Amino acid sequence: MTVEGTVSGLEERVAGRAWTVRLDAADRGGATVRVSCSRPACTPQVLPTAAAGRTAAVAHLATHLRAASGPRPEAYCACRAEECHTHVRDAGPRERAVPSRCGGPVVMAVINDRQGRWWRALECCARCAAAHSSAKIVATAPAAAGPVATRPHPAAGARACADRPAGAIGPHFSHAPSSTAPATQGVPVPQGVPAPRTPKPRRSRRYGKIAQRIVPHDLHPVALRDELIELGDLFRAYQQRPEPDLAELADLHSRKAKAFRIWAEVSGVTELVLEARRAEQAADAALLQHQQRTGQSPVGEGEVTNRLLPGLTQWEHARTVLAHVAEHTPLPGPEARLMAVMLTLRSALTGTGNLVGQDVRGLPLTDPEELIGRLVDSGWLSIPGTADDLLESRPESPTPITIPSLMPGEDGQGPFDFGRKTRPKLSGWAQRVVGDKKLRKKKTGAATRLLALALAVRTSTDGRLGADGEGIDMAALTSWCAIEPDELEPLVEQLTAADWLAEAAVTDGRLTGRLAERVLQVSCPLP
Repeated sequence: MTVEGTVSGLEERVAGRAWTVRLDAADRGGATVRVSCSRPACTPQVLPTAAAGRTAAVAHLATHLRAASGPRPEAYCACRAEECHTHVRDAGPRERAVPSRCGGPVVMAVINDRQGRWWRALECCARCAAAHSSAKIVATAPAAAGPVATRPHPAAGARACADRPAGAIGPHFSHAPSSTAPATQGVPVPQGVPAPRTPKPRRSRRYGKIAQRIVPHDLHPVALRDELIELGDLFRAYQQRPEPDLAELADLHSRKAKAFRIWAEVSGVTELVLEARRAEQAADAALLQHQQRTGQSPVGEGEVTNRLLPGLTQWEHARTVLAHVAEHTPLPGPEARLMAVMLTLRSALTGTGNLVGQDVRGLPLTDPEELIGRLVDSGWLSIPGTADDLLESRPESPTPITIPSLMPGEDGQGPFDFGRKTRPKLSGWAQRVVGDKKLRKKKTGAATRLLALALAVRTSTDGRLGADGEGIDMAALTSWCAIEPDELEPLVEQLTAADWLAEAAVTDGRLTGRLAERVLQVSCPLP
């Protein structure tokens, strides 16, 4: 065959067909998407959601595939004709693709990106289709007779064929010499024909997964890709931890929110913005739980409060004890109620405990000896000696006390379910509130100390009265303090003067305001 015949045969080959269907955002910040096709006759479609857009895009591409004829044996690769990045990378960043890389039968392949933003159908050889990791073969052309089926396209192979001597076999699609090709040893290499290049090894592609999403290996900037992959690994490692670390979890969610917002800007995918918002909410929730479990809450920017009772569980136990005393106080009046609180906390688990005279004298009681005698006479309290003996007892020889209603029943269960280590913490907390230095200096009475206890267990995390700062019902406070409704406002004024309350006001039967910053550490926020 002459050189002219070879070139004429190459020109008989036709370029492979290719068309692309894309999915893009229809408007900035909205959920609508636009489906467009590279075929000029196809009209773009606008759909309300990305999911509907993907369905329409796949259906549109399938329609083209059904309408098109199968792959043609005489076609050369559509992707190589356009010098796609896959083949250019195989030959080097600044070099044209080597035509001898093609091989195998002509196929109709469909490729797509992992984010579902575009789908492409192209007519190419089997080897070029295999170069795409996402390629799916739709149809394969039958083998063609003659040398036409093994000829490269003219743009890449015409010059090499023209330089071959007459009678030499045409180029074949393989790096290794064909077993059926005649030996060419001794044939001089024409001037200007480059030596065959050894293909460079591909770089390893980094893949990752986070929030059920695949991180693309070609995502740019590379720092974003690496951050997403690392976060996915860290989240999976966190799930394997034997104990939770809410501070670490909050930090991971914060990093995820920031990374997903950048990813959304780069890719234009609205769903990533929603995922970033969910991550921000998760970070705030985890941080709040960490602060509550460790007894910390935000006071100002960069400040936290270390609470005397750390954690939601102990706060709830404190409320449980106060509620029990409100229902089981044997005598009327605020002094009997305050005495019952302190004695209950001393013997909460077994119904027995120890008491010294100083514990009673430190309370604002008018006649402590008479009050103890009345409690003993009512059967609520039992002591081995007299009330005077109790008041004279010292720490080295405390007086044992018994409260029968708190003793465990036959099933071994008492009215409270906290442990032995929690009881002294609760008792110390109540003593800290009742014995506050400024409350003692102002010589406040038992009703004022009871109100201080009631407000300490009815605040939000930042110290505002009520779970959400909406205030506390006045009737509930007067019932707890065992006073008349008109006696409550003077008690509020006393707490404000003692720097226990701030911004206090009575509106529509509710007491609003907040605890003073100095006493936030004794508060037990509501959930």
